[in-house]
Amino acid sequence: MKAKTASLHKQARQSYLSHYAMLSPFLIAFIMFTILPILASMLLGFTDFNMVQLPNFVGLDNYVRLLFDDDVYMIALKNTLLLALVTGPIGYILSFVVAWLINELGRRFRVLFTFLMYTPAMCAAASTIWIFIFSSDTQGFLNDILLKLGVITTPVSWLTDPTYNMTVVMIITIWGSFGTGFLSFVSGLQSLDRTYFEAAAIDGLRNRWQELYYVTFPQMREFLLFGAVQSVSSAFSIAPTITGNPSTNYSTHTLVLHILDHANIRYEMGYASAAAVVLFLLMILAWTATNKLLSKVSA
Repeated sequence: MKAKTASLHKQARQSYLSHYAMLSPFLIAFIMFTILPILASMLLGFTDFNMVQLPNFVGLDNYVRLLFDDDVYMIALKNTLLLALVTGPIGYILSFVVAWLINELGRRFRVLFTFLMYTPAMCAAASTIWIFIFSSDTQGFLNDILLKLGVITTPVSWLTDPTYNMTVVMIITIWGSFGTGFLSFVSGLQSLDRTYFEAAAIDGLRNRWQELYYVTFPQMREFLLFGAVQSVSSAFSIAPTITGNPSTNYSTHTLVLHILDHANIRYEMGYASAAAVVLFLLMILAWTATNKLLSKVSA
């Protein structure tokens, strides 16, 4: 009996080792390009580092500067939170609704519309079309239409006027939100077990909304969570250069642009790392709150 148990333990260890061996390329890449940079950024956040000289430990000075001495950072923080709170939920819900509607189509139309909706995520250069649409002169597509209709008398500076450019950034961000999360929704809807829908209909399910809440959501919990992670990451990593960098009065300046400014232009890597750590913590908090909300919905 002991020999048989030892043999089973040996087979289990061999099985685990083979699994880890197959996972090792991904694990090594994940540790090198994700875990180590995060840890390095956390450490550099406590230093003064200009990428030429050795880092000089300064304690919490970078974080004190962020919160009390950097007015532009506070503007960037406010803009990032505003964009995340507006574009994140809207993009997430819109991605699911469109995926749900596409799922009702035949296979050919489903593939076609999925491709069309995912195109903005595949082709980043496609966003340049918005420069033509919101161009500030009379040749801009939107200005030309509004002038001809008599809605405005002079061209509107959509991309440089702080009254309008944040709204433009939100529109462009939502337009480009059909990324990996959207594909996961399409895939999840295709993998649903249809027997649950039949059982629910027999039990007296009255409409499609009840079907969505009681049958679809519970089966798609993993896909919804994955889409939420993608949505949160995208919402907090917005860097709208279409409105200028820096934008007028920093009206669309975000944390990512602020980090890039101090890291790539001013070479203040310690300060940029501290700002990146704060952004990372904000993303973790947002994802945790989203996870708890979706866990209740899909329970």
